[in-house]
Amino acid sequence: MTAIRIRDLALEFTGATTVRALDGVDLEVAAGSSVAVVGESGSGKSTLASVIGRLHPRSARIVRGELEVDGTDVLSLDDTALRHYRRDALAYIAQDPIGSLDPTMRIGRQLQLVLRSVGDDSTQARQLEMLDAMLIANPERVARLFPHQISGGMAQRVAVALAMCRRPKVLIADEPTAALDSQVREEVIRLMFEQARSAGTTILWLSHDLPAVARWCDEVAVMYAGRVVERGPAGAVLGSPVHPYARALAATDPSRAKRGERLSSIPGSPPVLYGESEGCAFAARCAFRIDACESTRPQPMTARHSLCLRAEELAAPTSAKEVSA
Repeated sequence: MTAIRIRDLALEFTGATTVRALDGVDLEVAAGSSVAVVGESGSGKSTLASVIGRLHPRSARIVRGELEVDGTDVLSLDDTALRHYRRDALAYIAQDPIGSLDPTMRIGRQLQLVLRSVGDDSTQARQLEMLDAMLIANPERVARLFPHQISGGMAQRVAVALAMCRRPKVLIADEPTAALDSQVREEVIRLMFEQARSAGTTILWLSHDLPAVARWCDEVAVMYAGRVVERGPAGAVLGSPVHPYARALAATDPSRAKRGERLSSIPGSPPVLYGESEGCAFAARCAFRIDACESTRPQPMTARHSLCLRAEELAAPTSAKEVSA
């Protein structure tokens, strides 16, 4: 069963100039699975997450494509249906833990309002049960506090509790632990995944943390210039990537570097698209480019869903150094 189905989704921001943020995204996410979306800043990850909830700004225009979540055609929903869809099917965990909570309400009151909206028991006992499930010490005291009175790690645990109490079909986590230290980060990720798996919730995790993605996610989708350029099992995509951008991104992971070895970097900068990319958007930065890359728009060439004209060649059991550029 498919939780998220996206076909050739393109979106542009209009203003003084028109900038294409999504340039034909294709992505399928199985129900109950966990998929990480990785890529440089500006690759389109956050834009994709906002479109799934139809939360993109008025300046954004969907050019073409299909978007279904749990069998619902999201792009065709009217205002009433859209509110029900956002309430019943989706949950978001934002990057800024403090900013995601209402600063004018105590933690307990925010939990009470969410519990009431799902017809759950809104007594203090249920609120404390939710906080305790997120391993928050002294939940009675925390329930009386305002968001600015708790730490970032505790705020993010509260945010996870608020998101998961509705047992959503899809949880979208946009760099939810970027502002936390390493020990707290690992604990929050573990709690998020445990809560989601117990509820049968599908996770779409936007992240730069490749080691954590490899540990926790079933699949990885690598985005570049508004397209998913490679998708597949997490171990395969991060361990033996095919697309040149996925290779370059994996090589920047500090956990892969040996002692005394200089970290790799990707030369150049991501492109700004003003319309559909005619060829491969990564061509200018790619060590494996050929003349056809400048003019031929790549389509999936292997079972790995790799958008590269040389995907079959690069996927062969020949090392990258032996493939002529």
